[in-house]
Amino acid sequence: MEGNTEIKDAINNFLISLEEEQKKEALQDKQQNKEKNEIRKKEDLEEVTDKLRKIISFICPGEKITIEKDLNNSKFSVYGKELSVLIGKNGKTIDAIEYIINLIAKRKKIVERAVYIDIKNYRKQGQEKINKIAMKMAEKAIKENRKIALRPMPSYERKIVHDLLSKVKNIKTVSRDSEPNRRIVIYPSADENS
Repeated sequence: MEGNTEIKDAINNFLISLEEEQKKEALQDKQQNKEKNEIRKKEDLEEVTDKLRKIISFICPGEKITIEKDLNNSKFSVYGKELSVLIGKNGKTIDAIEYIINLIAKRKKIVERAVYIDIKNYRKQGQEKINKIAMKMAEKAIKENRKIALRPMPSYERKIVHDLLSKVKNIKTVSRDSEPNRRIVIYPSADENS
């Protein structure tokens, strides 16, 4: 009988060690896959960087540029001396370049989410300006107790305003009209808890 108990214990110990080994291997596989995905993501973003650099070289031949990448947010910031032509009137050229890059990246399945491009902090400064205007108009809507319609904006700007004003008490925002004249209307809210 003692032999049977020792055999059972040995088998149980062996099975436990096998399970632990399988868990350890699964964890190592998971880590290796994560590392491979990170490497692939970096390689994919390098490919996007190369495409962006090529487009810029067609528009601004001979211009020395620096491209900073934010891998987590798929954001590319382009810097150089004479890049105003890349910005265009009201940022139309940036929008076009971003659209082209996203088309290429999605068709070639390079990136999973949209790529964001900023040139010489044009969009960052624009976002700060939008934030200022949105807050000023929200305060005005509350003070005058009336709705305020903002100028027509592209979708990414409207999202900035909606996100910002969603944190402001006594305000609600609604988008109205259709593209390209889609705009945000800011309403004062009578509800103190909104």
